Amino acid sequence: MSLRGVWQLQKLIVSFCDWGGSSRGIRAFMESQLPAFREKNPQLEVVTELNRGYHPFLKGLYKNKNERVVCVKNMSPEDILQSATRLRNSQGRKVVKLKTRHVTKHPSVQGTWATDLKM
Repeated sequence: MSLRGVWQLQKLIVSFCDWGGSSRGIRAFMESQLPAFREKNPQLEVVTELNRGYHPFLKGLYKNKNERVVCVKNMSPEDILQSATRLRNSQGRKVVKLKTRHVTKHPSVQGTWATDLKM
């Protein structure tokens, strides 16, 4: 996804094994759909990496120095294309879990409201 007109994903690394059964889908993806994906995304550097004996994965390197790794073991080429597109569309930020249901800059001085008060 672009932030202020700049794509955040800089590099996509496609790692696969040339003989493993779990890499069957990514090998088909690289033959059929990866060239079209490269043409549609000229701003993106796509690198293929041979890792013999390991499961395949996609690694996205972002401008804010973060990286995301997605395992694509035993996936079909269409699912791998969808995972690559999701990596391209994300901004690379870390996922932050919210502590409360609402977020405010000025929390209440009196505390949270509760209905179970008995007088």
